[in-house]
Amino acid sequence: MSQMYLTHARIILTNEVLEDASLLIKDGLIAAINPDNCASASEIDLKGKTIMPGMIDLHCDALEKEVEPRPGVHFPMNFAIAQADKRNAAAGITTVFHAMAFANNELGVRSNEMAAQLVSAVHAWQPHALVDNRVHCRYEITDVSGMPVLQSLLENKQMDLLSLMDHTPGQGQFKSMAAYREYLKRTYKRSESEVDDILEQKQAAAEGAFERVEYLIKLAHANGISVASHDDDSSERIDTMTALNVQISEFPINLETARYARQQGMSTIMGAPNILRGKSQSGSMRAIDGIHADVVDCLCADYAPAALIVAVFQIPEISELNLADAVRFVTANPAKAAGLHDRGEIAVGKRADLIAVDFPGGLPQVSSVWVDGVQACQNNYDHG
Repeated sequence: MSQMYLTHARIILTNEVLEDASLLIKDGLIAAINPDNCASASEIDLKGKTIMPGMIDLHCDALEKEVEPRPGVHFPMNFAIAQADKRNAAAGITTVFHAMAFANNELGVRSNEMAAQLVSAVHAWQPHALVDNRVHCRYEITDVSGMPVLQSLLENKQMDLLSLMDHTPGQGQFKSMAAYREYLKRTYKRSESEVDDILEQKQAAAEGAFERVEYLIKLAHANGISVASHDDDSSERIDTMTALNVQISEFPINLETARYARQQGMSTIMGAPNILRGKSQSGSMRAIDGIHADVVDCLCADYAPAALIVAVFQIPEISELNLADAVRFVTANPAKAAGLHDRGEIAVGKRADLIAVDFPGGLPQVSSVWVDGVQACQNNYDHG
């Protein structure tokens, strides 16, 4: 029996913080909090460091940048996923849902063929991985050709979360045609004629989108997979999604929509970079305003895994929430939203997915990571 005894730590539980506390780990599970006798366990003195559950990131599309760091420049996929795995471990993210877009050659690596290859690469790397790498498939609803690919992934148990995107200009993230055109040209180096082609294809494919979405959601639910909607911008959009039994609202555009989503029983997700920067990259609502209004359930890394731990410890400084409240945004709440009942909190019987946090120069940084009770990463900030 493998036993590990973590001592002299500040331990963040679901609703409270324990000072100078200890934790016993047996065979990858949390066996006891402040146990009386651990003579047979291997002791690790944390010397006052903070212990919290490993973070659960429901949406991170940084893997796409690992594959294509510059437009048209591609790395081998096994190399890319290995780098993303290390980045997430170092950031304290022990369960990551890599967000991969199926958008029919619309946006850079966001093609059905490349996205499907990337899904396979994630699963192929997992036996060697430091953390639990999972697949979040983002379906652009105006893409007809993505349906059979996604159906195959669902049937072969290669998808862990599904989200529905609609980047048609005039709603959601792109509030005007001009904003969408500028985004495509700036980010993906598209010419005016290429942008015209994309818009024409989107308009043609809009017909039948609802039927495709309805079918895909039913298939996801039949496989026990949670479904999210992306960039919700109105109560009407939320009503449509909840009627389809969509459980999660990612990046609601404004406070009113986030509040309505919560009232309708949806979990809401905002990005950690929004907290650090104090604003949205697309002019949508500030995440901290949503937190002040109590309409945010989860924080995700979005495009920057390293931002997550810093955002968590920043929240108590800029809101009325305490540290235990802030930690739930990246642990217990996303675990609940994704149906991961074995992790997300420090409690007896839960997976020993844990991170130790240090504060070099006053900046919260992850110093140790354990996944299933096994150390996956060690970052030494104490140089004597």
